Amino acid sequence: MTVTINPNQEIGSIDPKLHGQFIEFLGECIDGGLWVGEGSAIENEHGYRKATLDALRALKPPVIRWPGGCYADTYHWRDGIGPREHRTTTFNENFATYELDDHAFGTDEFLRLCELIGAEPWININMLSGTVAEMKDWMEYCNREQPTDLARERAANGHEAPYGVKYWGIGNEVWAGGGMMTPSTYLDEYRRFASAMPSFTTDVFAPSPMYAIACGPDGNKPRERVKWTQDFFRGLAEYRQPHINGYDLHFYNWNVENDADTPTEFDEAGWNKVIAGCLELEDILQDQWRLINDGLALIDEPEVAMDTKLTHVDLIIGEWGNWHKTAFYARPALKQQVTMRDAVTTALTLDLLQRNCDKVSMACNAQTINVLNSLILTDGDATILTPNYDVFMMYQRHRGAVALDVPRADADDKDVYVFASKSADGGELLINLTNAHMNDAAAITLVLPAGARVEQMRELASSDPHDCNTVDQPDLIRAHDVDIDERVAVHAGGASGSTGEITVRLAAASVNTLRVALA
Repeated sequence: MTVTINPNQEIGSIDPKLHGQFIEFLGECIDGGLWVGEGSAIENEHGYRKATLDALRALKPPVIRWPGGCYADTYHWRDGIGPREHRTTTFNENFATYELDDHAFGTDEFLRLCELIGAEPWININMLSGTVAEMKDWMEYCNREQPTDLARERAANGHEAPYGVKYWGIGNEVWAGGGMMTPSTYLDEYRRFASAMPSFTTDVFAPSPMYAIACGPDGNKPRERVKWTQDFFRGLAEYRQPHINGYDLHFYNWNVENDADTPTEFDEAGWNKVIAGCLELEDILQDQWRLINDGLALIDEPEVAMDTKLTHVDLIIGEWGNWHKTAFYARPALKQQVTMRDAVTTALTLDLLQRNCDKVSMACNAQTINVLNSLILTDGDATILTPNYDVFMMYQRHRGAVALDVPRADADDKDVYVFASKSADGGELLINLTNAHMNDAAAITLVLPAGARVEQMRELASSDPHDCNTVDQPDLIRAHDVDIDERVAVHAGGASGSTGEITVRLAAASVNTLRVALA
């Protein structure tokens, strides 16, 4: 197959927040995976597992969502602040976690984590079992600059300056565990909660820095997701609109139909099903973007000069990732291994999010540590980086770059996928080449601009697609540079990768990136 990459065919700028992460109190995602406490025998930095913290520092996730997820709707933030010996102990039933929760990791621990690794925090409030007043106090505790009682309490807990938390989720999966609501009942609740958000300004005409995120539909329900968004925006248009900036769609690549298919044991049919499943998200998000804008078009023009009109709402994918059936029975809860099948779908999902950067503003992989589509696994005192971690690291250069409109794969080979971006200064291309064949190597011909030069090729692959990184073999699958002269054939020009057409050979079940300098 031949694909032409034209640096002038621009889609838009790739928001770094499309590479976001999600941590929740499920299984050992936070307790044990991220947080071990200062007194732990496991090497730690102020209670954070040192190896996990170091991996996150290198990853530099642009945004992290917390405390849930479903857990958010049972979480009362005051349980997790102040001296740890005085914090409340509760029982965590969420998704079969079934563990005591001592709330050692709370608001300050989360926000200090974000400071340590340079991430923007996204806090999801408790709409189901919490109150408007509880939400408002939480926001005041995090963000109030003036010396109110809550600001002084934050200072007494070790952080005098406001944290400046911008992103706030108002409800989570309210169509299921978040309340079994309808769009109209949720919208009524959303209006109350969003209207109570402090503005944190001292100018009545100044825009608030607070970013309110509404709960979108269950992306895995074809009929319901359409009707939910239609009904929500019709209701939103009926009268004045509350503060709303983002609309949060969740989509999981469910792999739950075949008991014999596990995270590490699958046949080619199982491989192909999971690969195809992740690609469904592209049509879903494009349809949701259309529905959002159709709904905004229903909003009337302002009646008086002082009124404003809601004209734009960002589409967000707050949770995405592979969910294999065995995770339901795993102990700790929802823990699953990561093979090249998961790495390929992670790469393809990031590609489709970046390709739709003109429609999607933020997205969070679910979840970062020990749960589902993990980047990091822990086992006792061992910390293992999964192939998914390598994918995100390989893709870092796309953050803030310009996504390019690259023709889709032709009939010659529909299982080889291409995505490309151009650096903000226009001097470099980063090209993703993903071979989604489970067992077969592939080759692809790229038509590049004159004067282009391949500077680097990195590959993530394994000799067996069932392989995974473990305590005994923590680096069995690792991204590495490959010899350009051996893998890239130049059709025109002189030295390797110098200009014109090139053909790149790809290992089976592999994720590859090419860094190409432009003349």
